[in-house]
This record gives sequence, structure tokens and C-alpha cells, in this order.
Amino acid sequence: MEYVEPIRNREKIETVKRILKQNGMRDFLLFLMGINIGLRISDILKLRVCDVSNKDYIEITEQKTGKYKRFPITNSFKGYLDEFIFDKLPENYLFTSQRGNKPITRIQAYRIINNACQKAGITSHVGTHTLRKTFGYHFYQEKKDVALLQCIFNHSSPSVTLRYIGINQDIIDANLHSFAL
Repeated sequence: MEYVEPIRNREKIETVKRILKQNGMRDFLLFLMGINIGLRISDILKLRVCDVSNKDYIEITEQKTGKYKRFPITNSFKGYLDEFIFDKLPENYLFTSQRGNKPITRIQAYRIINNACQKAGITSHVGTHTLRKTFGYHFYQEKKDVALLQCIFNHSSPSVTLRYIGINQDIIDANLHSFAL
């Protein structure tokens, strides 16, 4: 598995959103959910309409850790979500494949995200995990609360979290660029 990076530039995020919205609401919502909630793609793809319909929170047991997690559905996200699920059955997967009532695969999610990022001119390493890392990176930039982010991600230490979202490398790069003997 190749190392992927967060999308650090907010303008690029907006460009990816526009591209995905043109593809359709499913792809747009997949991206929006990933960057606003920070769930792993494996947990996002398992969500059904009944998991989000008329709810204020997404409640799951994480596939990787087996731990219970609860994420609020923000007001800005809720509008898009309600519009998307309006005519869908409760038992349907949220991100349904075009080949019947099953979720899209991780590979298809990767293609959706990677293609949109390429079209947006993002040249860094991108994958499905980019969504989670983008959430973490911007959450940290706004809140500056590594302990809370560590808790959200179930990481063992703040240093693991900072390395995960690329902050350690940013700090190293900035300091080494200005260093001279």
C-alpha cells in the first residue's frame, strides 16, 4: 500500500467538490463525508440509508478497531445528505453500486477520488485514505487540538497523529528550508 497525503489546499478541495458534483451526488457525497467526518472508507462504504436518515449522528462500530464511534452530521452536510437519500429505501447502501443494491468497492471509491483529484491538478499521492487525512489535517489546522484528534482517530499518541496527517513533515520541511550553516 502506498503512502497517501492529505489535500492541504482548500481551493483544491473546492475544485474536487465541483468536479465530483458534476459526476453525480453519490460521488460528491462520498468525498464530502470523508473529508468532514473522518471515517475510514471501509466504514463509509458499509453505511446504509437507515444509518443516516432522520439522525443527528452517524453511529458505527469501526471495522478496523471494533470500537464504537459516534460522529455528528453537521448542518451543512445534512442538507446534501437529506437531498441524496430522499427517494432511497432505508435498507439500501448509501453509496450504491450501479450493479445492484450493494456498495461500491474500495477500488471504485479510489478511482472516483483519484480521477477527480487528477482533474483538479493535485499531484501528491492520493487514495481513499486521503479523505480521512484531509479531515485530520484541516481539523488540526483549525482547532490546534492534537489530543482531541488523537481521540477521534484512536491513535496511541499525539506524535502518531501528527505524523499521520503530515504535520511533522511540514514542520521538518519548513525548518530545514530556513536552516543554513
